[in-house]
Amino acid sequence: MNPTLLLAPMEGLLDATLRDVLTRTGGVDRCVSEFIRVTDTLLPERAFVRVVPELLNGGRTRAGVPVRPQLLGSDPVCLAENAARLAGLSPYGVDLNFGCPAKTVNRSRGGAVLLDEPELIGRIVSAVRRAVPAPLPVSAKMRLGYGDDRVAEDCALAIADAGADELVIHARTKAHGYRPPAYWDRIAEVRSVLPLGLQVIANGEIWNVADAQRCREVTGCDAVMIGRGMVTDPGLALAVKGQGGVPWSQIPPLLASFWAQVSARVERRHRAGRLKQWLNYLRKRYPEGQAAFDALRESNDPAHVEAWLRVHAPEPHRLPQPAISVPEAEIVVTC
Repeated sequence: MNPTLLLAPMEGLLDATLRDVLTRTGGVDRCVSEFIRVTDTLLPERAFVRVVPELLNGGRTRAGVPVRPQLLGSDPVCLAENAARLAGLSPYGVDLNFGCPAKTVNRSRGGAVLLDEPELIGRIVSAVRRAVPAPLPVSAKMRLGYGDDRVAEDCALAIADAGADELVIHARTKAHGYRPPAYWDRIAEVRSVLPLGLQVIANGEIWNVADAQRCREVTGCDAVMIGRGMVTDPGLALAVKGQGGVPWSQIPPLLASFWAQVSARVERRHRAGRLKQWLNYLRKRYPEGQAAFDALRESNDPAHVEAWLRVHAPEPHRLPQPAISVPEAEIVVTC
Protein backbone atom coordinates (compact mmCIF):
# COMPACT_ATOMS: atom_id res chain seq x y z
CA MET A 1 0.00 0.00 0.00
CA ASN A 2 1.28 3.46 -0.90
CA PRO A 3 2.09 5.68 2.07
CA THR A 4 0.40 8.98 2.79
CA LEU A 5 2.93 11.70 1.97
CA LEU A 6 3.03 15.09 3.65
CA LEU A 7 5.11 18.04 2.47
CA ALA A 8 6.97 19.52 5.42
CA PRO A 9 7.09 23.16 6.49
CA MET A 10 10.54 24.73 6.12
CA GLU A 11 10.81 28.30 7.39
CA GLY A 12 12.66 30.48 4.90
CA LEU A 13 12.58 27.89 2.12
CA LEU A 14 9.42 25.85 1.64
CA ASP A 15 6.80 28.60 1.63
CA ALA A 16 3.58 29.06 -0.33
CA THR A 17 5.47 29.72 -3.57
CA LEU A 18 7.50 26.53 -3.45
CA ARG A 19 4.49 24.58 -2.15
CA ASP A 20 2.56 25.69 -5.19
CA VAL A 21 5.28 24.53 -7.56
CA LEU A 22 6.17 21.25 -5.85
CA THR A 23 2.60 20.05 -5.44
CA ARG A 24 2.10 20.32 -9.21
CA THR A 25 4.51 17.45 -9.76
CA GLY A 26 2.15 15.00 -8.03
CA GLY A 27 2.34 12.47 -5.23
CA VAL A 28 1.91 14.83 -2.26
CA ASP A 29 -1.26 14.19 -0.26
CA ARG A 30 -1.10 17.07 2.20
CA CYS A 31 1.03 20.06 3.18
CA VAL A 32 1.75 21.82 6.47
CA SER A 33 2.55 25.52 6.25
CA GLU A 34 5.54 27.27 7.74
CA PHE A 35 4.68 28.57 11.22
CA ILE A 36 2.54 31.58 12.06
CA ARG A 37 4.02 33.16 15.19
CA VAL A 38 1.51 33.84 17.98
CA THR A 39 2.64 35.95 20.94
CA ASP A 40 0.16 38.06 22.90
CA THR A 41 -2.15 39.30 20.17
CA LEU A 42 -5.18 38.07 18.32
CA LEU A 43 -3.94 38.16 14.77
CA PRO A 44 -6.02 39.63 11.95
CA GLU A 45 -7.17 37.27 9.22
CA ARG A 46 -4.68 38.81 6.81
CA ALA A 47 -1.80 37.53 8.99
CA PHE A 48 -2.92 33.94 8.37
CA VAL A 49 -3.50 34.58 4.67
CA ARG A 50 -0.06 36.15 4.27
CA VAL A 51 1.59 32.87 5.28
CA VAL A 52 -1.09 30.57 3.87
CA PRO A 53 -2.57 32.27 0.78
CA GLU A 54 -4.14 28.92 -0.05
CA LEU A 55 -6.85 29.91 2.47
CA LEU A 56 -8.25 32.03 -0.37
CA ASN A 57 -8.43 28.91 -2.53
CA GLY A 58 -10.43 26.61 -0.28
CA GLY A 59 -7.35 25.74 1.78
CA ARG A 60 -5.66 23.99 -1.15
CA THR A 61 -2.79 24.64 -3.50
CA ARG A 62 -3.69 25.25 -7.14
CA ALA A 63 -2.94 21.56 -7.72
CA GLY A 64 -5.70 20.74 -5.22
CA VAL A 65 -3.47 19.58 -2.35
CA PRO A 66 -4.78 20.54 1.13
CA VAL A 67 -2.62 22.84 3.27
CA ARG A 68 -2.81 22.83 7.07
CA PRO A 69 -1.73 26.13 8.69
CA GLN A 70 0.71 25.81 11.56
CA LEU A 71 0.71 27.96 14.70
CA LEU A 72 3.70 28.49 16.99
CA GLY A 73 3.62 29.95 20.49
CA SER A 74 3.55 29.13 24.20
CA ASP A 75 0.40 30.77 25.58
CA PRO A 76 -2.50 28.27 25.56
CA VAL A 77 -5.19 30.96 25.77
CA CYS A 78 -3.75 33.13 23.00
CA LEU A 79 -3.08 30.14 20.75
CA ALA A 80 -6.65 28.94 21.29
CA GLU A 81 -8.12 32.33 20.40
CA ASN A 82 -6.01 32.55 17.26
CA ALA A 83 -6.90 28.98 16.32
CA ALA A 84 -10.58 29.88 16.63
CA ARG A 85 -10.12 32.86 14.31
CA LEU A 86 -8.14 30.72 11.88
CA ALA A 87 -10.92 28.12 11.94
CA GLY A 88 -13.25 30.80 10.57
CA LEU A 89 -11.21 30.76 7.35
CA SER A 90 -12.08 27.09 6.77
CA PRO A 91 -8.54 25.66 6.87
CA TYR A 92 -7.70 22.01 6.43
CA GLY A 93 -7.14 21.69 10.17
CA VAL A 94 -4.77 23.42 12.59
CA ASP A 95 -1.21 22.28 13.28
CA LEU A 96 0.93 23.19 16.32
CA ASN A 97 4.70 23.58 16.22
CA PHE A 98 6.73 21.96 19.00
CA GLY A 99 9.75 21.23 16.85
CA CYS A 100 11.34 24.40 15.44
CA PRO A 101 15.06 24.31 16.41
CA ALA A 102 15.85 27.95 15.56
CA LYS A 103 17.63 29.73 18.41
CA THR A 104 15.69 32.96 17.94
CA VAL A 105 12.39 31.06 18.19
CA ASN A 106 13.52 28.99 21.17
CA ARG A 107 14.76 32.07 23.03
CA SER A 108 11.27 33.53 22.82
CA ARG A 109 9.82 30.29 24.21
CA GLY A 110 8.54 28.77 21.02
CA GLY A 111 9.16 25.59 19.08
CA ALA A 112 11.39 22.80 20.36
CA VAL A 113 12.20 24.47 23.68
CA LEU A 114 8.68 23.59 24.85
CA LEU A 115 9.63 19.90 24.72
CA ASP A 116 11.12 20.40 28.18
CA GLU A 117 7.58 21.16 29.40
CA PRO A 118 5.25 18.27 28.47
CA GLU A 119 2.52 19.58 30.77
CA LEU A 120 2.45 22.94 28.97
CA ILE A 121 2.38 21.20 25.60
CA GLY A 122 -0.66 19.25 26.76
CA ARG A 123 -2.43 22.43 27.88
CA ILE A 124 -1.75 24.10 24.54
CA VAL A 125 -3.12 21.20 22.51
CA SER A 126 -6.13 20.86 24.81
CA ALA A 127 -6.95 24.57 24.59
CA VAL A 128 -6.72 24.58 20.80
CA ARG A 129 -8.76 21.39 20.50
CA ARG A 130 -11.56 22.94 22.57
CA ALA A 131 -11.42 26.21 20.62
CA VAL A 132 -12.00 24.84 17.12
CA PRO A 133 -14.95 22.88 15.73
CA ALA A 134 -14.84 19.15 16.42
CA PRO A 135 -14.66 18.13 12.72
CA LEU A 136 -11.53 20.27 12.21
CA PRO A 137 -8.39 18.14 12.70
CA VAL A 138 -5.81 19.33 15.23
CA SER A 139 -2.29 18.01 14.73
CA ALA A 140 1.15 18.67 16.20
CA LYS A 141 4.74 18.39 15.06
CA MET A 142 7.49 17.63 17.57
CA ARG A 143 11.08 16.53 17.76
CA LEU A 144 12.35 13.81 20.07
CA GLY A 145 13.32 16.45 22.62
CA TYR A 146 15.29 19.60 23.22
CA GLY A 147 18.70 18.70 24.68
CA ASP A 148 18.01 14.96 24.73
CA ASP A 149 15.16 12.53 24.14
CA ARG A 150 14.37 11.51 27.73
CA VAL A 151 10.87 13.00 27.72
CA ALA A 152 9.90 12.15 24.13
CA GLU A 153 7.25 9.70 25.30
CA ASP A 154 5.92 12.18 27.87
CA CYS A 155 5.53 14.90 25.24
CA ALA A 156 3.84 12.58 22.75
CA LEU A 157 1.46 11.26 25.42
CA ALA A 158 0.60 14.80 26.47
CA ILE A 159 -0.30 15.62 22.86
CA ALA A 160 -2.35 12.43 22.49
CA ASP A 161 -4.18 12.83 25.81
CA ALA A 162 -5.07 16.42 24.93
CA GLY A 163 -7.05 15.26 21.93
CA ALA A 164 -4.77 15.66 18.92
CA ASP A 165 -5.76 13.77 15.79
CA GLU A 166 -2.26 13.40 14.33
CA LEU A 167 1.33 13.68 15.48
CA VAL A 168 4.37 14.23 13.26
CA ILE A 169 7.64 13.22 14.92
CA HIS A 170 10.93 14.48 13.54
CA ALA A 171 13.42 11.76 14.47
CA ARG A 172 16.03 14.07 16.05
CA THR A 173 16.29 16.37 19.03
CA LYS A 174 16.86 20.10 18.83
CA ALA A 175 20.49 19.44 19.80
CA HIS A 176 20.87 17.11 16.82
CA GLY A 177 19.73 19.88 14.47
CA TYR A 178 19.64 18.41 10.97
CA ARG A 179 22.76 16.27 11.26
CA PRO A 180 22.28 12.66 10.13
CA PRO A 181 21.29 10.13 11.13
CA ALA A 182 17.60 10.33 11.95
CA TYR A 183 16.67 8.08 14.87
CA TRP A 184 13.70 6.33 13.33
CA ASP A 185 13.85 3.58 15.97
CA ARG A 186 12.91 6.15 18.62
CA ILE A 187 9.77 7.01 16.66
CA ALA A 188 8.81 3.34 16.88
CA GLU A 189 9.41 3.36 20.64
CA VAL A 190 7.35 6.51 21.14
CA ARG A 191 4.61 5.21 18.89
CA SER A 192 4.36 2.03 20.95
CA VAL A 193 3.09 3.93 24.03
CA LEU A 194 0.48 6.00 22.17
CA PRO A 195 -3.22 5.23 21.63
CA LEU A 196 -3.90 3.26 18.48
CA GLY A 197 -6.29 5.94 17.25
CA LEU A 198 -3.58 8.59 16.97
CA GLN A 199 -1.93 8.67 13.56
CA VAL A 200 1.84 9.04 13.89
CA ILE A 201 3.73 10.44 10.92
CA ALA A 202 7.48 9.91 10.59
CA ASN A 203 9.82 12.70 9.48
CA GLY A 204 13.56 13.10 9.02
CA GLU A 205 16.31 12.12 6.51
CA ILE A 206 14.05 10.89 3.72
CA TRP A 207 15.97 11.66 0.55
CA ASN A 208 14.98 8.82 -1.76
CA VAL A 209 12.66 5.84 -2.21
CA ALA A 210 14.89 3.52 -0.19
CA ASP A 211 14.91 5.96 2.73
CA ALA A 212 11.11 6.21 2.68
CA GLN A 213 10.72 2.44 2.63
CA ARG A 214 13.24 1.90 5.41
CA CYS A 215 11.68 4.65 7.52
CA ARG A 216 8.27 3.01 7.26
CA GLU A 217 9.70 -0.39 8.12
CA VAL A 218 11.55 0.87 11.20
CA THR A 219 8.86 3.20 12.54
CA GLY A 220 5.78 1.20 11.60
CA CYS A 221 4.21 4.41 10.28
CA ASP A 222 2.06 4.34 7.14
CA ALA A 223 2.56 8.08 6.61
CA VAL A 224 5.77 10.06 6.22
CA MET A 225 6.62 13.73 5.91
CA ILE A 226 9.27 14.84 3.44
CA GLY A 227 10.94 18.24 3.25
CA ARG A 228 14.47 18.76 1.97
CA GLY A 229 14.23 15.53 -0.02
CA MET A 230 11.31 16.91 -2.02
CA VAL A 231 13.00 20.29 -2.52
CA THR A 232 16.04 18.43 -3.87
CA ASP A 233 14.02 15.99 -6.00
CA PRO A 234 10.56 17.34 -6.94
CA GLY A 235 9.66 13.88 -8.22
CA LEU A 236 10.36 12.15 -4.91
CA ALA A 237 6.71 11.83 -3.85
CA LEU A 238 5.81 10.24 -7.19
CA ALA A 239 8.79 7.91 -6.97
CA VAL A 240 7.89 6.80 -3.44
CA LYS A 241 4.45 5.89 -4.75
CA GLY A 242 5.94 3.92 -7.63
CA GLN A 243 4.89 6.42 -10.27
CA GLY A 244 8.28 7.24 -11.75
CA GLY A 245 9.73 10.64 -11.05
CA VAL A 246 10.42 14.03 -12.59
CA PRO A 247 13.18 14.30 -15.22
CA TRP A 248 15.14 17.52 -15.60
CA SER A 249 13.17 18.40 -18.74
CA GLN A 250 10.19 19.13 -16.48
CA ILE A 251 12.16 21.29 -14.04
CA PRO A 252 12.78 24.51 -16.05
CA PRO A 253 9.03 25.26 -16.40
CA LEU A 254 8.77 24.87 -12.62
CA LEU A 255 11.70 27.22 -12.16
CA ALA A 256 9.99 29.74 -14.46
CA SER A 257 6.76 29.58 -12.47
CA PHE A 258 8.69 29.86 -9.21
CA TRP A 259 10.53 32.91 -10.56
CA ALA A 260 7.31 34.58 -11.71
CA GLN A 261 5.80 34.21 -8.25
CA VAL A 262 8.96 35.31 -6.46
CA SER A 263 9.13 38.37 -8.72
CA ALA A 264 5.59 39.28 -7.69
CA ARG A 265 6.26 38.94 -3.95
CA VAL A 266 9.92 39.56 -3.22
CA GLU A 267 12.03 42.71 -3.37
CA ARG A 268 14.08 42.87 -6.56
CA ARG A 269 17.44 42.61 -4.79
CA HIS A 270 16.45 39.34 -3.07
CA ARG A 271 14.86 37.54 -6.03
CA ALA A 272 17.94 35.89 -7.50
CA GLY A 273 18.90 34.63 -4.06
CA ARG A 274 15.59 32.79 -3.71
CA LEU A 275 16.07 30.99 -7.04
CA LYS A 276 19.69 30.11 -6.26
CA GLN A 277 18.60 28.78 -2.87
CA TRP A 278 16.39 26.23 -4.62
CA LEU A 279 18.99 25.45 -7.29
CA ASN A 280 21.45 24.71 -4.51
CA TYR A 281 19.22 21.78 -3.58
CA LEU A 282 18.35 20.73 -7.13
CA ARG A 283 22.02 20.41 -8.09
CA LYS A 284 22.36 17.52 -5.62
CA ARG A 285 19.90 15.51 -7.70
CA TYR A 286 20.36 16.77 -11.28
CA PRO A 287 23.64 17.41 -13.16
CA GLU A 288 21.72 20.05 -15.12
CA GLY A 289 20.88 21.68 -11.82
CA GLN A 290 24.58 22.05 -11.12
CA ALA A 291 25.04 23.70 -14.51
CA ALA A 292 22.16 26.08 -13.84
CA PHE A 293 23.52 26.93 -10.41
CA ASP A 294 26.98 27.60 -11.85
CA ALA A 295 25.49 29.84 -14.55
CA LEU A 296 23.68 32.00 -12.00
CA ARG A 297 25.94 31.65 -8.97
CA GLU A 298 27.80 34.96 -9.31
CA SER A 299 24.85 37.15 -10.28
CA ASN A 300 22.17 38.82 -8.19
CA ASP A 301 20.75 40.65 -11.19
CA PRO A 302 17.15 39.60 -11.98
CA ALA A 303 17.76 40.48 -15.62
CA HIS A 304 20.47 37.79 -15.77
CA VAL A 305 18.08 35.23 -14.31
CA GLU A 306 15.36 36.19 -16.76
CA ALA A 307 17.76 35.91 -19.69
CA TRP A 308 18.71 32.40 -18.55
CA LEU A 309 15.04 31.44 -18.21
CA ARG A 310 14.24 32.75 -21.70
CA VAL A 311 16.74 30.26 -23.08
CA HIS A 312 16.00 27.29 -20.82
CA ALA A 313 12.28 27.76 -20.09
CA PRO A 314 10.73 29.42 -23.17
CA GLU A 315 7.51 31.33 -22.67
CA PRO A 316 5.12 28.70 -24.14
CA HIS A 317 6.09 26.30 -21.34
CA ARG A 318 5.71 28.74 -18.50
CA LEU A 319 3.00 28.10 -15.95
CA PRO A 320 0.58 30.88 -15.01
CA GLN A 321 1.27 33.19 -12.11
CA PRO A 322 -1.36 32.98 -9.36
CA ALA A 323 -3.60 35.90 -8.59
CA ILE A 324 -3.70 36.18 -4.81
CA SER A 325 -5.40 39.04 -3.07
CA VAL A 326 -4.81 39.74 0.61
CA PRO A 327 -7.63 41.13 2.77
CA GLU A 328 -7.42 44.68 4.05
CA ALA A 329 -5.75 45.29 7.41
CA GLU A 330 -7.83 44.55 10.48
CA ILE A 331 -7.58 45.66 14.08
CA VAL A 332 -5.14 43.64 16.19
CA VAL A 333 -6.36 43.08 19.75
CA THR A 334 -4.57 41.74 22.80
CA CYS A 335 -5.32 38.16 23.78
